[in-house]
Amino acid sequence: MVSLLCLSGQIGALELNPQETAGKQLFLHGTGAGDSIIQARVGAASTLLPASVMPCASCHGADGRGRPEGGVRPPSILWRRLTLSYGARLSHGRTRPPYDEQTFARAVSEGRDSAGKQLDPSMPRFVMSQRDMNNLTAYLKRLEEDDDLGLEDEQLRIGSLLPLTGSFAEMGTTVAAVLEEVLARINDNGGIHGRRLELITMDLGATQVSAKAALDELQQQGPFFALLAPLALTLDEELAEWAAAMGIPLIGPLGPQVAYQQNAMVFHPLAGLRDQLLTLGEFAGYMLPANGRSAFIAYSDVPYQRELAESLADKLHRSGWPEVQLLDGRQQQEIVGITALPTATTNQALFFIGTSADFVNLAALWHESGLAPYLFAASTQVAGDVFNLPASFSEQVFLAYPFLPSDWSPAGAAELAAIRQKRQLSGRTTTLQVQAYCAAVLLGEGLKRAGRDASRKKLVAALEALHGFNTGLSPALNFGPGKRVGAAGAHVVTVDLEQRRFRPVGPYLRIEDSL
Repeated sequence: MVSLLCLSGQIGALELNPQETAGKQLFLHGTGAGDSIIQARVGAASTLLPASVMPCASCHGADGRGRPEGGVRPPSILWRRLTLSYGARLSHGRTRPPYDEQTFARAVSEGRDSAGKQLDPSMPRFVMSQRDMNNLTAYLKRLEEDDDLGLEDEQLRIGSLLPLTGSFAEMGTTVAAVLEEVLARINDNGGIHGRRLELITMDLGATQVSAKAALDELQQQGPFFALLAPLALTLDEELAEWAAAMGIPLIGPLGPQVAYQQNAMVFHPLAGLRDQLLTLGEFAGYMLPANGRSAFIAYSDVPYQRELAESLADKLHRSGWPEVQLLDGRQQQEIVGITALPTATTNQALFFIGTSADFVNLAALWHESGLAPYLFAASTQVAGDVFNLPASFSEQVFLAYPFLPSDWSPAGAAELAAIRQKRQLSGRTTTLQVQAYCAAVLLGEGLKRAGRDASRKKLVAALEALHGFNTGLSPALNFGPGKRVGAAGAHVVTVDLEQRRFRPVGPYLRIEDSL
């Protein structure tokens, strides 16, 4: 984990006057202007502590929108929200009038809201000079415009969330190693617009509770500009929603769940499960004659997999497949007894979403029933056990790969080899290595194009404008308004079970209805 440096003179898209700059320093770090001292009164005993121990941003967030803290959810303190002409209705049903400069100062120093009622006792009461109070108020009036959090004169802070302990530790440490090496190479070449990229990585642990705690700790470390390649397997959907709510760009999420979530702040370099499955659906439509074809989509009893199955079914229906049937876990076990299954196998397709072991077991059931459909699945889910399939499925198995080594440029391959050698990374995690590499390179390119006076909005606009961008390890990336998957498609590879080898069946297949 890279520790943060203290805040130094900040520059960026938002130009602050000296008073607002001093207010930002107070808001983020609890330190006053000049040699003034700011203290915080805490608890019923009004214990005095330095305000730097608990600055405003530690509870309300660097963006002022508030976030849960020890069972308490501090409210948004954006000036626009505080001063709404009709005031606000509080969580317990009571209303309060709008704040002004005087009632806000009273809330900060005395712990009473705009109606004079006592605020939650968990909120500290701050002792500061009138000058510091004026500075803080001045900055809060501009806070919502401040889109360069984590951006400083000589550095730019990037956050990541990875499982560094527990059963997924190898995956997390692999991603961390790749990110650190790519950013180190950028820094060795002078950084981006003269700024070094600082990576702050938090350990997600193994549970959703520990993952949420890690996200909270990451925010407490100080503001960061973007979130890079998180492997938040227990937090994916919530993390994407959080990024949208906070206005923080999220580059290269690696978990499968977010692959079907529409989100303007999330950029996927490579196709996730959803796009790989849709590509397989498109390929199957080209391969199988329209007359008499039928499709079955088997999925595990996991909510996001059900949504993926429904998304694929919708595409197949729209592409002219007359018969599409979803099979959940129970129906898969009863497959032999499903009388609706056709006996002819020529135009029959079975799409699978789930674990490799379940894939092999399901194929064996179909084989025992005398059925040999064409099998379609994402390589990241089933490739490890594919050679355990019954031999009758040889060259009837089609897997989607988001990239192949044939996509690698000589320079990209050399970079990956150097990273692997330096960090002693295993070939077992090639997919994660490439995904992390592409995410880091994509972020670097976006920051270059956003310019020296970058902001989060400028970064999003720069990424959105990328077309035909070559990472060196993937198909060319193309983004655009509403288009958030750079390489939307997949390579389709068939499997020769007798010779135990894979064979691409054509060029990279792109799809148009990606997120």
